[in-house]
Amino acid sequence: MSQTDHVDTSPVDADTEARTSHADPAIRVDGLTYTYPGSDEPAVRDISFDVAEGEIFGFLGPSGAGKSTTQKILVGLLDGYEGSVTVFGTEVADHGGDYYERIGISAEAPNHYLKLTGHENLALFASLYGGETRDPKELLALVGLSDAADQPVRAYSKGMRMRLNLARSLLNDPDLLFLDEPTNGLDPGNARNVKDIVRELRDAGTTVFVTTHDMSVADQLCDRVAFMIDGELPVVDTPKALKVRHGRRRVRVEVRRNGAVETAEFALDGLADDAAFDDLLASGTVETIHTEEATLEDVFLRVTGEELR
Repeated sequence: MSQTDHVDTSPVDADTEARTSHADPAIRVDGLTYTYPGSDEPAVRDISFDVAEGEIFGFLGPSGAGKSTTQKILVGLLDGYEGSVTVFGTEVADHGGDYYERIGISAEAPNHYLKLTGHENLALFASLYGGETRDPKELLALVGLSDAADQPVRAYSKGMRMRLNLARSLLNDPDLLFLDEPTNGLDPGNARNVKDIVRELRDAGTTVFVTTHDMSVADQLCDRVAFMIDGELPVVDTPKALKVRHGRRRVRVEVRRNGAVETAEFALDGLADDAAFDDLLASGTVETIHTEEATLEDVFLRVTGEELR
């Protein structure tokens, strides 16, 4: 599949347009290719994209698609790449240690000191920064771990460790935050809280780069998304634009009449002049009515032909 197939990076709503209209993006990737030593096949193949300041950008795809490789390059863990990768206007390979004063990273697999408490973990990592850091107690409260602040992390559940991981990534109040599967292992309530935190960070000006294979999280959270498959990047667009473009222009109506629920579908185009639609609405009580919008996972499958896994 050509990297340029289906690409439409223009935003479709005012909020997204405002966030993506900065002259200088937080991240600019141009022609990035990376091949692991000893491999004949690139893990990432000539991909290009920008991430605006103050944007939540979703990097989506199945396991093995090249998402983690790209993120490792962005955070400076892999070098020897081809092309250009700039963050804050400077090539990643040219950044020094001060780069890590400006970014936060929350990995999919939490890595904490298990014998230390949650509070002790945050205090330890805070001491490694040269600049000011946020209060560990404040961050523990933010992620709902105040009651477990003085418990050793070995007693934490997976979800608690994930939330502690998020808190640790916010210690330096980063300008750019990398989140890898941010709701993995969380119950619905805590997952919602994490998504609310991410939106609040975005609204305060933080740029957020989310790597995930969970399309529902990306749909709810991201201003724009990029689909990655087999090391290529065939799509970069807003979730709304993708769903409208690939959805069915149909309306599905459920009406209760004579004690039974009847379902019918109508073409969205010309609906105002559809006599059958008007007759159905007038004949009973409307139970549900909605457009047949595609999900982001539907779009991914149609565009890439790949199953998420």
